[in-house]
Amino acid sequence: MDNHKQIPAFIYTYACRMDERALCQMEMRSFFGIETKTNILKTDIKVDPSRSPFIKERIDVIFEGDDLSEILEQVQSIELHESTFKVNFVKINDLDKSEKIEYQDRRKIERELGLRINGEFDFDQPDYEYGIVTKAGRWYFGNYRKSESIWFHHQKKPHEYSTALSTRVARAVANIAVPNPDGVQVIDPCCGIGTVLVEALSMGIDIVGRDINPHIIDGINGNIAYFGFEGDVSCGPISEVSENYDVAIIDMPYNLFTHTSPENQLSILKHARRIASKVVVISIETIDQMIKDTGFEITDRCIAKKGLFSRQILVCE
Repeated sequence: MDNHKQIPAFIYTYACRMDERALCQMEMRSFFGIETKTNILKTDIKVDPSRSPFIKERIDVIFEGDDLSEILEQVQSIELHESTFKVNFVKINDLDKSEKIEYQDRRKIERELGLRINGEFDFDQPDYEYGIVTKAGRWYFGNYRKSESIWFHHQKKPHEYSTALSTRVARAVANIAVPNPDGVQVIDPCCGIGTVLVEALSMGIDIVGRDINPHIIDGINGNIAYFGFEGDVSCGPISEVSENYDVAIIDMPYNLFTHTSPENQLSILKHARRIASKVVVISIETIDQMIKDTGFEITDRCIAKKGLFSRQILVCE
């Protein structure tokens, strides 16, 4: 509700597989400057939860208290009149297993809160959706927003590479590279079949694509158009790029069709250094010395695993 004083705080909950944990935490650090090992995070930074493949929901905090009774008292000030609402008990928290709140108790808390809000309860299509959660011994209540798995709809593309990044990894990489898209210009100069481009464009990131292989340009444009986006994709090596960008995202070429020597990799990084002040590099090899030789410093990193296959993701500035 806009007519209530907002405490500048947001609570996010997370869910990821064990092999995605390092990537998930790197995305957290990029968005919020902090990470959590408990799958729940409180911050004053607002991010659309649907941007992340790992965020489950966001609560925009309206009330907080040392215990539930304080929240029950505060929600009585909510006046919705004829408008409808529902309350969601957020299951993810940092409680010890011995303090776990069971299903029946969660429903009871939702009902107790609902009885104190002046409005009509509607489970299916409410005008307002609220969330209640506990974290670090305190309780929080606020506007609730569930994440939509937008990346999931991008999994099936008309044109695919067997070695392309998964949509989840591509989306996280785009967020790591561009946590706040406002005014940021981005290039993906080795864009392959366009997996990162599609995810970035779906989040409103100002990104252009480029690839040295002329045979896949139509496929890249086809993938972008298939999902209803408009993209700028050119053909040619990174050495021919003359414009400057805030960020470059480089998935180092490595498959059979684009065999790349260490010399070529070094050349790509040197040109990335020339055209961008920040570069996010994805590599299946350790290239720390090569990155250092180009004048970059690695400011963050993680390993993204998929089965036995690992990729290093490096933020270089």
